[in-house]
Amino acid sequence: MKENIGKILYWVLLVIVFFPFGSVGLPDLVTAPVGLALGLVFAIIFGTPYPKINRVLSKTLLQASVVGLGFGMNLIKSLQSGAEGMIFTVASVIGVMVIGILVGNYMRINAKTSYLISAGTAICGGSAIAAVGPVVGADKNEMAVSLGVIFILNAIALFIFPPMGHFFHLSQTQFGTWAAIAIHDTSSVVGAGAAYGAEACDLATLIKCTRALWIIPLAFFTMWFFPKLMARKAKAGGTAAEEGKAKITIPWFIFYFVLAMIINTYTRDAVSFLPGLYDFIYALARKCLVAVLFAIGAGLSLKVIRSVGVKPLIQAVTLWICIGAVSLFVVMTTIE
Repeated sequence: MKENIGKILYWVLLVIVFFPFGSVGLPDLVTAPVGLALGLVFAIIFGTPYPKINRVLSKTLLQASVVGLGFGMNLIKSLQSGAEGMIFTVASVIGVMVIGILVGNYMRINAKTSYLISAGTAICGGSAIAAVGPVVGADKNEMAVSLGVIFILNAIALFIFPPMGHFFHLSQTQFGTWAAIAIHDTSSVVGAGAAYGAEACDLATLIKCTRALWIIPLAFFTMWFFPKLMARKAKAGGTAAEEGKAKITIPWFIFYFVLAMIINTYTRDAVSFLPGLYDFIYALARKCLVAVLFAIGAGLSLKVIRSVGVKPLIQAVTLWICIGAVSLFVVMTTIE
């Protein structure tokens, strides 16, 4: 009985978080943080009745939504406003990976789990873990623990970052830059940005997508570095894991996002015969993101939370505090 109620309620809530969207002049029924909260409460009460649908929404719809956001952004203006954030992104990616590996080694955390958590914190959460996991030969448990840690912190970030931004009186540009660097997954970055303001959302999306491109060089670097890391651990008395075949996942949707920005920047006047087309796509993408956050919350069951060990969680929180505090200081002192 409870299972059937959960299945019905899942679809009812999904419709509620999606409709109506602002482009038709009606108020949004559910904002991004509320969508995530609904998903979390639903998962605690009813579990996860549709895990496959959750995965599709959390990945495919998220990628489509990011591409759709490109139709509301001007390429030239976005690049000009996000230049400083992009420069800091490079330093933060390298810094987090180095600190993460050192902390994981000091705490004697499983090497693959530690490396995946570091990659997820340094770049773009679950997407980076999914891309680097096959390269290091991570098994299901190592992937689950790494993703579980990142998803928990993402859920927390979506709620605490906007209030913290207001507490520190951050501008739209400052908050967008900070959120893109300090929050792991694209979904939570965009959700936090949307909760803070449209300008913050656009800038956060741009910088986050630039950050996500680092998945590609990181994957190639991992192919060279990780076997050496495992060899050193084995020599020091650890156990070297079996090396699997490396498989690199390229985040193609990032390139489509850039293409959408180019199309919006240079063809908006050319499609005047379809007034409001790009604005409609942009508004629809923002509402799709609310549905994505609901799906992410609905997939974060108590079982996933319990599967996360104390040490991986401590490592992830340590890295998160480091990147959050440092990036906040840099943003507040260098960006107006």
